[in-house]
Amino acid sequence: MKDIITLGIESSCDETSVAVVKNGREVLSNVINSQIKIHEKFGGVVPEIASRNHIEAISGVTEEALEQAKITFDDIDNIACTYGPGLVGALLVGVSYAKGLSYALKKPLTGTNHIEGHIAANYITHKELKPPFLCLIISGGHTHLVHIQDYDKFNIIGRTKDDAIGEAFDKVARVIGLGYPGGPKVDKLAKEGKPTIELPKTHMEGLDFSFSGVKTAIINLHHKNPEINKADLCASFEKYVTDILVENSLKAAEKLGTNIICLAGGVSANSYIRQEFINLQNKGYKIYYPEPILCTDNAAMIASAGYYRYISGVVSNLELNAVPNLKIQN
Repeated sequence: MKDIITLGIESSCDETSVAVVKNGREVLSNVINSQIKIHEKFGGVVPEIASRNHIEAISGVTEEALEQAKITFDDIDNIACTYGPGLVGALLVGVSYAKGLSYALKKPLTGTNHIEGHIAANYITHKELKPPFLCLIISGGHTHLVHIQDYDKFNIIGRTKDDAIGEAFDKVARVIGLGYPGGPKVDKLAKEGKPTIELPKTHMEGLDFSFSGVKTAIINLHHKNPEINKADLCASFEKYVTDILVENSLKAAEKLGTNIICLAGGVSANSYIRQEFINLQNKGYKIYYPEPILCTDNAAMIASAGYYRYISGVVSNLELNAVPNLKIQN
């Protein structure tokens, strides 16, 4: 069987990334140009600045990815690009560039869902992993429990009703003065504290999540007592959200009759959350998660997801457009 080489392009937020992946699982290159330093001074991502930087970076990042993979455009079989969800201006840069390449090179184009890419990151780290399984997607924009029925068949069985968990991390970090990006900074400070601060628990029906209540509680605690121990506050917040993530994941696994739980998305790099899920292995669960570089936005995961869409017969035309609120394809 012929190897299939996929060029992946990711530009949904503040990383310009291009990767070359063989057969959906073997990464030949994965170049990531991060804009974190640029947006740090604004306390978050500024969409217009992100778009401008994608335009400036994308050609050079593509050249570097091809060079690292030791291939040329002629060797590519498929071009996969993120077309949603994400910031519309940022997405348009990657989609437009991918369409230009597809037209010029006469190569097929596969529009790919960013969230499906996060799921597929596990296929790169864990070559043996195959559907079906349960996946907990935790990122700046999403908190989903998804039943992965097949490579291209997904069923959302739980989701956040308000803030995504990464959004809650960022807002907590901002309020207590840690800055941007909030997730890694909360994780680091929490290691110096103890989860001794009691936080109100939101009870949700079924397998859904809610994080706005705990975020508000922490904001109020800090306003009432600016001298509160920030490390303890971070540790308490981490424990609170992790308990909910674990509790709902176990309920979902029981409902589906599976012992395989995968983590995906930027927040899955959080050391405390990851360790609490690893501990479930003592109860007979198989826990999978991508290596840290594949948790945050990157093009290798897009190339992987795009490969599975491509071999299932999904090919986009040159009318492909950015869809900032794109849902997971069932």
